[in-house]
Amino acid sequence: MSAVVRLKRVKQCAKCPWKKEVNPHDIPDGYSIEQHKALASTIADPEDVYSTLMPELRVMNCHETDQAHCVGWLHNQLGAGNNIGLRLQMRNCENLGKLQVVGEQHERFEDTLPK
Repeated sequence: MSAVVRLKRVKQCAKCPWKKEVNPHDIPDGYSIEQHKALASTIADPEDVYSTLMPELRVMNCHETDQAHCVGWLHNQLGAGNNIGLRLQMRNCENLGKLQVVGEQHERFEDTLPK
């Protein structure tokens, strides 16, 4: 039986880049486009739904703390992103039902990058 998982953060933060209204350059503590682009490795490959079934699941942390998943990323990857590895991991999450995004969300990772 898998261990119970509990998310440390369930509400999306104010400057989450998954929100359409957020300019990534406004992310606190210094924004880096190179680090942002590198987060593409946390996104499920739509051409290979099994790409996330590796021993170690790559996750996007919240920019406010490295101790919690990014809620916008979770919402996307559990939904439209179809991240099978993440879905399997979250099947034992006791507070996933409390996940809350705020406002309109980007549908693709590429759209979270600055224009």
